[in-house]
Amino acid sequence: MEEGEQGTSKLLLKWSSGSVPPATNSGLLQLPHESATAPIDITLDSSAELGRREEATARVGIVIEEKNWPPFFPIIHHDIANEIRIHLQKLQYAAFTAFLGLFVCLLWNTIALTIAWIREGDVKIWFLSIIYFISGVPGAYILWYRPLCRAFRTEGVVQFAGFFLFYKLHIIFCVFAAVSPRVVFDGKSLTGILPTLDLMSDDVLVGIFYFVGFGLFCLESVLSILVIDIYKYIWNFCRSFRVLVTPLRIVSASALGSDTGSGCVKQKKIVLCARPNITVSL
Repeated sequence: MEEGEQGTSKLLLKWSSGSVPPATNSGLLQLPHESATAPIDITLDSSAELGRREEATARVGIVIEEKNWPPFFPIIHHDIANEIRIHLQKLQYAAFTAFLGLFVCLLWNTIALTIAWIREGDVKIWFLSIIYFISGVPGAYILWYRPLCRAFRTEGVVQFAGFFLFYKLHIIFCVFAAVSPRVVFDGKSLTGILPTLDLMSDDVLVGIFYFVGFGLFCLESVLSILVIDIYKYIWNFCRSFRVLVTPLRIVSASALGSDTGSGCVKQKKIVLCARPNITVSL
């Protein structure tokens, strides 16, 4: 009995000192050691996955607008040659020229008013020119140029509504800037003809900058009015759309009435063959 207790105490002392020999027949399988930097072979078919996603978005009708213009610093999406139909590209390029013309006019207006601020010391008109530039160019793109691009891309009647309204405001602003009446700070915040005549007698250099700005606003006004041909296309398009839809609506209504008589109502969806991208749900 005493010998058993002494053996037990010896085992406890060995356990506490960490000198217990490892078990040889533990029954556990030892796994081979692998280095921490072993390569992991994972096959990623990224090209195929990307292709499937593009096909899915194309079927749904979602257009991913990737920023690609200007080429040296892309900030907007612009691809007339690939997204706009051939018979509409001329009108779209004309609208794009009008948009670029507005950019040039407001940029020159800022330069001219910077010269006027340096020579005359009126900082208020310079701040107004900055406001015109940072709000006018993005506002024109968002309010009338981008809706026109999307409307020409899909040929949707409803999408022309934003362009109708805001492009008229664009023309009114260009004509107002070319005249620049004495409404805000004696009209000197815009390089129109009236402040140009006043400044020619006071400071010839500032008057020349204002005169160049007046010429740019005149050209922009004329170009914007010429782009009004887009309205003719939209008007003819809406008339043809109305002529095509009216008889189809009557036929669909009669078919719908026959279906309701049998106790089931079906939604009629008509696709116009003359305009493949137009779908009318009745």
